[in-house]
Amino acid sequence: MNPPVPSIKGGRNIAMKVPPHAWDATVAFYRDVLGLKPITGHAPEIGFEFGANQLWIDRVPALSQSEIWLQVTTDDIDATRARLEAADIVRCDDIEPLGESARSFWILSPASIVHLVSPSEREW
Repeated sequence: MNPPVPSIKGGRNIAMKVPPHAWDATVAFYRDVLGLKPITGHAPEIGFEFGANQLWIDRVPALSQSEIWLQVTTDDIDATRARLEAADIVRCDDIEPLGESARSFWILSPASIVHLVSPSEREW
């Protein structure tokens, strides 16, 4: 019997990890220069409406340059986990703790782009 083939699609969230020396200017760029609408109610997190997506600007003290992190969602988190393991995709759960009860997890693409893999129903 073949394992189930999960549906995987791009998620709504994009995280831009920014070093402290560039954070204020980056937030000002999206807010003041581009005029994107801020996402409120998640303080101290800062995000912006980015078309159908949400762009989150995260201050990360240990970085020397910015990184982009993406989200993918799936209708079957267990089948997706198995599919990624079978493809030897690198897990990187230590990169940012999600909490004990989280069903979501972190992976790296072959180009070293961090992806959050989460259930479609957003139970992470």
